[in-house]
Amino acid sequence: LILIGGFVQLLAGFLAFRKYDHLGGTAFLTFSALWSSYGATRVLCTAPVSGHLLDIGAGNAEGFTAGSIAFLVLNAFLIILASSFNMVLLCLTLAMELLTICFLLFTLESLPLSFEIVMLSILSIICFYGAAASLANGMFGKDLLMMGPPLLTVQSSKKDCEDPLPCVCPKSHLTSGLRTIAELLNTGAVCGVPTDTVYALAASCRHPQAIEKVYRIKDRPQEKPICIFISNLEQLRAASPPISPLLWEFMENVYPGGIGCIIQKGEWLKKLGVGAGYSRVGTQDSIMIRVPDLTVLVHLIDMTGPLAITSANPSGEVDSTHHDMVISRLGHKLEGVLCDGASDEVVASTVVNCTKIDESGITIVREGCIPAGKVMQIFERVKSR
Repeated sequence: LILIGGFVQLLAGFLAFRKYDHLGGTAFLTFSALWSSYGATRVLCTAPVSGHLLDIGAGNAEGFTAGSIAFLVLNAFLIILASSFNMVLLCLTLAMELLTICFLLFTLESLPLSFEIVMLSILSIICFYGAAASLANGMFGKDLLMMGPPLLTVQSSKKDCEDPLPCVCPKSHLTSGLRTIAELLNTGAVCGVPTDTVYALAASCRHPQAIEKVYRIKDRPQEKPICIFISNLEQLRAASPPISPLLWEFMENVYPGGIGCIIQKGEWLKKLGVGAGYSRVGTQDSIMIRVPDLTVLVHLIDMTGPLAITSANPSGEVDSTHHDMVISRLGHKLEGVLCDGASDEVVASTVVNCTKIDESGITIVREGCIPAGKVMQIFERVKSR
C-alpha cells in the first residue's frame, strides 16, 4: 500500500509540473521519494525472507538515519512554503514530517508500533485526498475537490499589484475586450487568442506584415505554412471555391470543430477576405481552413475577417493551454492576448489533406485532438452516401 501511495504521489507531481505548479510538483515528487523509501525499507527489514538483505539493526543504520534527517530538513522548508499555498498541501507536509520522524525512529530501533499505526492511518487519508484533488483539479482545470485557503498570505505592495503586463490582456467575456483585440488585429497587430483546442497566435489576413511577424515571434521555419480560420462554412460558399460535392459534404460534417481541411488554393480566397496576405498563408497550391467551435473566437473573426492562425508557442515547444502561458512565454512580443482561462484541449487540431478527396480519398497529415480513426469513419460515412 505504501509503495502504491508513492506511485500515486509521483503521478500527481508530474501532473502538477505539467500545469506549471512548481511548488506542488516539487512537494509531490519529494513525498513520493520519501514514501517509497520508507515503504521499501520497512518491507525489506520486516519480511522474513529479506531480513538479511537490509539489516538495520546490525550497527549499519547510519546511512538510513542520515537520509531520514535529510528528509526532515527538506520537508521543513516545504512546510513553510505550503503554509502560503493551501491547507491540503500544508496538512500533507505536516503528515510527511511525522512519517519522516517514524523513519528516523525506525532506524534507531525506537519506533512504537501504536504511533506508526495511528500516523499511517492519518497520513493515508490526507495523502490520498491531496493526490486525488491534484489529479482531478489538474485534469479538468476546475476546483472539483477543495484544497482550502492558505494559512499565511504574503501582502504585496500596491506597486507590485499594479505592475503592467507585457501587452494588452482583456477578458474574453467582455464585449470591450473582444473589440480591443479586434481593433488591434485590424491595424496589423499579432495577438494571442483562445481556440477550441489550444491557444493560438492570430494575424489579420489583410496584413501580410503581421503574418511575417508571426513567423519571427515563434521562430517558425518559413517553409511551414500557416492556416486560416473562418467563422462559418457559409463564408466559404460565398467565395465559390471549386469544391466537389463530396468535399462539401465532408466539411459540413467536420465543421465547426477540431479538424482542419487542406484544400486547393485559388483566387477565390480573395473573395473570402484574405486580401494582401494571400501569398503568406498556406503553400503555393494549397491552404488549410478551419471553422473553430468556440463562440468568442467566431465573434472575433466576424469582426476582423479571416485570421491567419498558428499555435501560441515558440517553435518546437509544447502548446499553450492557458492565457497565462501565452503571456509569460510570448507576451513581450505581442500587442495583445485575449484571456479565456484554460483551453478545452491540451493538443492542437487534427489536419486532413483533402486535395485529392475524389480520386484517392483523404490522408491524415497530423493527428491532434480528434483521433484519426474517427476522422476516417466520418469520411467513409459521407462517401457511402
